[in-house]
Amino acid sequence: MKVLIPLPSYGFDPTESAVPWKYLTDAPQQHTLTFATPDGTPGQADNRMVTGEGLGLFKSSMMADPVSLTFYREMLASAEFLKPILYSEIRGDDYDALLLPGGHDKGMREYLESKILQKLVVEFFEADKPVAAICHGTLLVGRSVSDKTGYSVLYGRKTTGLTSWQERTAYNLTRLWLGNYYLTYPAIFMADELKGYLERPGDFQCGPGVPIPTRRDTREKPDGFTVRDGKYLSARWPGDAHRFATELLKLLS
Repeated sequence: MKVLIPLPSYGFDPTESAVPWKYLTDAPQQHTLTFATPDGTPGQADNRMVTGEGLGLFKSSMMADPVSLTFYREMLASAEFLKPILYSEIRGDDYDALLLPGGHDKGMREYLESKILQKLVVEFFEADKPVAAICHGTLLVGRSVSDKTGYSVLYGRKTTGLTSWQERTAYNLTRLWLGNYYLTYPAIFMADELKGYLERPGDFQCGPGVPIPTRRDTREKPDGFTVRDGKYLSARWPGDAHRFATELLKLLS
């Protein structure tokens, strides 16, 4: 499979990008991976998720875990990551599957608001090609509106994504010193916007760990939460990354 992985210039989550990258790289099938960024230079993950800077007592639970950071450093050194293509160079026909990582830093907006990427997502859905999105990557999918139907490609489908409880809690725990860092769009929680693109609010599935999942899955125990609807796969947050990557391999096979 030829898999395209678009990223913003800055702000993507290191776990949500590197864990599925690692699984795809290590898979028995020989997948060809291509990264894309707005300017064609290697993207940078949200530094706070890499270093834990400014997270205080919540550092160990909010930043990327050691295994994910190991995968992230391997990804940074990979040939495909170091030579991304431009968004404007993307040709959907050249790829078999689309992987959409998330992240909550404000730098994600150029990725979430990209008309090029939204058009690409529509193209993949209408061609019935695999699309896998995690966390804010699901918002990019939701914002992708088909010219044929006038609706989001998620209309009539089921999805998950970062829940409003997760986003609200992270914001409330850190707002005294980080302000609205945890809110990509301070005016609305991600899940609330995403539900607006669905046929029914109930098509958004929060998964277990209500109201706030806190335990992260692992490579040894990939028991996070994902939702699959046809060839669309979604997950909520970095804590679901190993299950997400495992299900992605199944989807591609």
